[in-house]
Amino acid sequence: MFKNLKDKAMAALVRHQLKKTGLPDDQVEMFVQLVLKHPEFFKQIDAEVKAKKKQGMNEQAAMMQVMRSHQAELQKMMVDLQQGK
Repeated sequence: MFKNLKDKAMAALVRHQLKKTGLPDDQVEMFVQLVLKHPEFFKQIDAEVKAKKKQGMNEQAAMMQVMRSHQAELQKMMVDLQQGK
């Protein structure tokens, strides 16, 4: 029961944050599904972004750098999601 509630809260938070970026709705929903399916991976991403921000990098640059460093993993996750894996 609590896992479902936690997932719904997480999805709402991710959806809200991503909508502010101007991403199309289908991409927002894809990222929501990725976050729900791989929460530990995205916690790692968050920790890396926070570490870069502490080093003085702005949030957007930090996010871009971290996402680029995990690009292959993200692409595999997106392909797996589209294939229903």
